[in-house]
Amino acid sequence: MLNYKNNLPIIFILGCFTAPSISQASQTDLDFRLRFESVDQENALKDASGLTLRTRLTHQTDEVNGFSALIEVEDTRSLLGVDDYNNTVGKNTNYSVIADPENTEIDQGFVKYARDGLSLKVGRQVIALDGQRFVGHVGWRQDRQTFDAATINYAFNNIDLQYSYLNKRNRIFADDKDIKSSDHLINASFKTDHGKVVLYSYLLSDDALQDDSLDTYGVSFNGNKTLNDIKFYYKAEYATQSASTSVSDFDADYYALEGAVDLNGLGIKTVTLKVGIESLGSDNGDYGFATPLATLHKFNGWTDTFLNTSTQGLDDTYISLNGKAFDGKWLVAYHSFDANEQSNGVDDLGTELNVQYVKPINKQYAVGVKYADYSAGDTAANKVDTQKLWVWMSAKF
Repeated sequence: MLNYKNNLPIIFILGCFTAPSISQASQTDLDFRLRFESVDQENALKDASGLTLRTRLTHQTDEVNGFSALIEVEDTRSLLGVDDYNNTVGKNTNYSVIADPENTEIDQGFVKYARDGLSLKVGRQVIALDGQRFVGHVGWRQDRQTFDAATINYAFNNIDLQYSYLNKRNRIFADDKDIKSSDHLINASFKTDHGKVVLYSYLLSDDALQDDSLDTYGVSFNGNKTLNDIKFYYKAEYATQSASTSVSDFDADYYALEGAVDLNGLGIKTVTLKVGIESLGSDNGDYGFATPLATLHKFNGWTDTFLNTSTQGLDDTYISLNGKAFDGKWLVAYHSFDANEQSNGVDDLGTELNVQYVKPINKQYAVGVKYADYSAGDTAANKVDTQKLWVWMSAKF
């Protein structure tokens, strides 16, 4: 694993000199994301602010007889001394968290074989299944999540089958907080005339915790339909989970229902309305449904208040509008949070407003801004009012 620091100029030079020499089949990409983030919480922690630059250099080799390889280096640096934040690895613990520690690592490195609908991939890799509710890459953070894994995928007709064995979770908190594991991910999808059905089993085990297991079995269905020039989108999902430790066993259920309509057909251009509810169940107020491999930032509000599900569970009822304006994309969302099972004085878990605007400048550059405002509910829930702001620019070469 790479441990050297202040190597951003080296990565940039490598990217500049490697790209012109590649063949048509191979490819080298250089990706930058410069981001300012601020966090204001109503607690004893100091307000946080951070300016970070994430650099990612990726080289994909030629394919020879179905075999290819990919190597990717990722680096995160704080800039200009704007680093007043808890980086999750021991720095500034009296500040609010911004989970972007300085780090340099091999983000991906794998060998792949692909032929006639079959693909095999062995090594460090991104795995993002379905909407990333259970397995994802946490791409919003500067150090994204990857896995040391072996993956086999077979696609034929309208069926896609995938199995992955994971022996390490390379999380977003730099190397020291990665987790050795023995995880099995099974995902099968079937396309029908009305939408896609997915069956999945995610069997997780943290090697450091004796007799630890988290087994989730589920099914989802999503699709779309156009009626009288109005396009509708729909989604339904259900999962059941068993969690076992050396001292306790728990069970909880999950469900999600979501519907959306493209308002173009109603005379409102480039606007989509979405409503839904997501329920992460509870086991009698003692355990909340967990999704430790998910891209959690995508769900239950951008302040990341509910990264760990409360023992009372979580019911998230939400509504959003998104559309286009000034050659960019905007989104406004509102969440209302409640306990799935009321206990210990916890019922109302608060509300949150999310606003975002992203504008591409051309095919290489983009800028964006987003804001999240969480208002806490019942005092017994131990949540606090939180406001977060992000401003960023990205570049790809």
